[in-house]
Amino acid sequence: MENQLKIVNSEEIKNLIYTIRGKQVMLDSDVAMLYHYETKNVNKAMKRNIERFPEDFCFQLTNDEFKNLRFQFGTLNKKVNNGKVIRKYLPYVYTEQGISMPAGVLKNDIAIQVSISIIRAFIEMRKLYLQIHKYLKD
Repeated sequence: MENQLKIVNSEEIKNLIYTIRGKQVMLDSDVAMLYHYETKNVNKAMKRNIERFPEDFCFQLTNDEFKNLRFQFGTLNKKVNNGKVIRKYLPYVYTEQGISMPAGVLKNDIAIQVSISIIRAFIEMRKLYLQIHKYLKD
């Protein structure tokens, strides 16, 4: 377990946080990777526990949002087949408020520690955003 937790550091997590609809979010595939699950299993767990995931905690991207995100960050094209991203469904994203919920529904040894690391990264990103916003205003 110790080796798995070393992989998840704050800087790596911060690189997985995007701004969509004015909210800082993390893609379902990145959440799955951090929690050591397959994306489809994270999404199944979310749907089985939908009452824990209101719209301000988790939402599905629109086609335009996903295309824009892929355009901005080519690294999102993780699974490629003849130049096309393989994704059967549009991704879900988890907001800062919703990111701790998967830890409550996913049952593995590292879920709680990963959740704490992710929440800390969101907090650091929010502080940085506020500092930049304040600097630009002045």
